[in-house]
This record gives sequence, structure tokens and C-alpha cells, in this order.
Amino acid sequence: QVQLVESGGGLVQAGGSLRLSCAASGSIFSANAMGWYRQAPGKERELVATMPNRGDTKYAASVKGRFTIFRVIAKNTVSLQMNSLKPEDTAVYYCNLITGSDSAQINYWGQGTQVTVSS
Repeated sequence: QVQLVESGGGLVQAGGSLRLSCAASGSIFSANAMGWYRQAPGKERELVATMPNRGDTKYAASVKGRFTIFRVIAKNTVSLQMNSLKPEDTAVYYCNLITGSDSAQINYWGQGTQVTVSS
């Protein structure tokens, strides 16, 4: 069983900053990637940023230049530094861990942490 525990959400004014953190524990043989997704009310869950073991880090176009993802592979931790926050960044943010083979990937999710940006 894999557990992802997030922290760092909250309420911030537009233009402010927040840092989200996530730690994975449990039966993790190896994580292929860790990252962050978000879901705003009435919208589908979308990718914010993901960092694979190999390959390029990916950011949503809407956050590029404002958000930075950090990952410590050996510790199975991932963080998201969010700067210049906008009201449209308001959402529940979910930590994501991908493991398994290329043909049979398994996604694990955290419980979500609320980020609210006031105008």
C-alpha cells in the first residue's frame, strides 16, 4: 500500500506564494514520476507539473514561469513552489506518484490540499 501525504495548502492573496509538499510512504519499489495535479470546482482534474525519473519535467502552460517543482527521488518526496498566484489557481491540489512498468502504470493520489487565492 502506498500513501501520499500532502501539506502546505491555504488561503493567500493574489500575487502571493505558497509551497506544497508531499511525502510518499509504503510499498514503493520505485517511483517513475511524481508530480501535482489540481481540480477546480466544476472542472476536470488537470496536470500542474510532473517530474519523471528520466525525461523532461512538464508544466501546464498556465503555470510555467510561476510554479517550480522539486523532487527528491531517494526520499520519494515532491514539492511545488507557487509564486505570483492568481485567483484562477484556486483548486484542490493532488500529489501524484506513478509506478509500475511502461505498459502497466499505476497511479497513486494524495487526499488533496485546498489552495485558495483571493483577488
